[in-house]
Amino acid sequence: MDAQRDIGSFVVWDYVVFAGMLLISAAIGIYYAFAGRGQQSSKEFLMGGRRMTAVPVALSLTASFMSAVTVLGTPAEIYRFGAVFSIFAITYFFVVVISAEVFLPVFYKLGITSTYEYLELRFNRYVRLCGTVLFIVQTILYTGIVIYAPALALNQVTGFDLWGAVVATGVVCTFYCTLGGLKAVIWTDVFQVGIMVAGFASVIIQASVIQGGFDTILNDARNGGRLNFWNFDPNPLQRHTFWTIIIGGTFTWTSIYGVNQSQVQRYISCKSRFQAKLSLYVNLVGLWAILICSLFCGLSLYSRYHDCDPWTANKVSAADQLMPYFVLDILQDYPGVPGLFVACAYSGTLSTVSSSINALAAVTVEDLIKPRFTSLSERSLSWVSQGMSVLYGVLCIGMAALASLMGALLQAALSIFGMVGGPLLGLFSLGILVPVANSIGALVGLLAGFAISLWVGIGAQLYPPLSERTLPLPLETYGCNSTYNGTDLLTTTEMPFSTSAFQVHNVERTPLMDNWYSLSYLYFSTLGTLVTLLVGTLVSLPTGGRKQNLDHRFLLTKQDFLSNFDIFKKKKDDLSYKSHPVEDGGTDNPAFNHIELNIADQSGKANGTRM
Repeated sequence: MDAQRDIGSFVVWDYVVFAGMLLISAAIGIYYAFAGRGQQSSKEFLMGGRRMTAVPVALSLTASFMSAVTVLGTPAEIYRFGAVFSIFAITYFFVVVISAEVFLPVFYKLGITSTYEYLELRFNRYVRLCGTVLFIVQTILYTGIVIYAPALALNQVTGFDLWGAVVATGVVCTFYCTLGGLKAVIWTDVFQVGIMVAGFASVIIQASVIQGGFDTILNDARNGGRLNFWNFDPNPLQRHTFWTIIIGGTFTWTSIYGVNQSQVQRYISCKSRFQAKLSLYVNLVGLWAILICSLFCGLSLYSRYHDCDPWTANKVSAADQLMPYFVLDILQDYPGVPGLFVACAYSGTLSTVSSSINALAAVTVEDLIKPRFTSLSERSLSWVSQGMSVLYGVLCIGMAALASLMGALLQAALSIFGMVGGPLLGLFSLGILVPVANSIGALVGLLAGFAISLWVGIGAQLYPPLSERTLPLPLETYGCNSTYNGTDLLTTTEMPFSTSAFQVHNVERTPLMDNWYSLSYLYFSTLGTLVTLLVGTLVSLPTGGRKQNLDHRFLLTKQDFLSNFDIFKKKKDDLSYKSHPVEDGGTDNPAFNHIELNIADQSGKANGTRM
């Protein structure tokens, strides 16, 4: 095997496959625009009319957080730091159980469109505004990274046009979000999960053929120390260990699955609470499948390059580019298949961006526009929602241009989620789990949690942790017959991890940097959540938190957990009220009305169907 390998490049067929993926996504949007007769109400547009079933919603939940950052980032992560990342499989299980049993029951019984509506019901308007603004900022930032990251990596390896790709992604997303609403988002996600699995499968199959079976791949990985599953070091400064991933990862991901609008909006759009829970549990299987795929991709990546690392040999300039490089290397004889992989990475992007745009539109309409302009009709609200989709689509493309100035993708994306998601998760947990919490406590707690996570998060971006904290495994280049010199092996272990433009170099390391700023990025979220919970509870007690008379619907009650077993009790009555035929085109679902009318009576709103 010649070490000076030539890799293929993109051919016409690859572009055809890629364009096909974009076209089908756009077509789904057009279909739902006409099938939904133009989305008469904003509820129909933002919530799919609350008539979705579990499986498409589950696939959609899987797709939107498996962005291109996952497709390109995770295999490279496993190639550099080993398979310890796969402990996330256990984390995902905890996350799904917490989301389905703690957050879902409360949000679902309140029948809300925007999760931040809950904050007003439980605390007050100002808490809701804080939550909304934090969410909007976080999501636009994150979406910018998600659009730009894959475009850059693919551009540098395949010569795929960079801004062409960014603009195409943004435009197609905005297009089908604006036309088709949540239904289009969910069904395009289902299609895109299919593409992602196909892309991964083609890489894994071809890799195992070229490397001579899975046994070779696993042996190479074992010899290279890549099968480091069990690292039980309890030190919170180590980047990925069993404990960091289980504890830190659970907080980080719960802030995404439990309270992030783009996820909650989907499972609330299911037609019954059972379907909503089911969608979360089915989505767990999807998360595992994608994790296993990325694990195998990462290991085959290592197996292929274990003696000649393209990164150290300067064939690629960043870890994110390893995966596209690998694809062009092993699939060059099959025109169209590298295109499938690029389509796979982009499907990840499209699904994430589209759910972000839809969630941003929902939050803006529900939290900022409806309370201000109460006189708007459903029809005009629907137009406003569509206008918002366009606006946010443009904003996200703008953010992508900004993201081109920022570095180290996976880390940046996750630390944004950690910094903002942690305090927000703490805020919702205060509301749902701590009956004494009041609005003063909530605001102070949120600010405290946010301040602390920003402090650590920004510190870590400025003074990245040392490599003994991140533990990159050695990468070798002895198999490359390039001009060999003794310095090659040094550069392999000394790669700084964060390459952000804001880094401060050659500065005396202080204990503050080595301990506080070196905290594993997964703990940013944990820190934010716990500080918010603690401060919030402590401030609420002296400020009259005990005296408030709360409605039990805003808290997690024993009843919420026990109602899981209702399926066994009353199969018969359950069917009786769901089987009413729906005459009026289906905006009012009988399965919801009796619930909605109750709430409306208690909260004194005008009529039952307008939540």
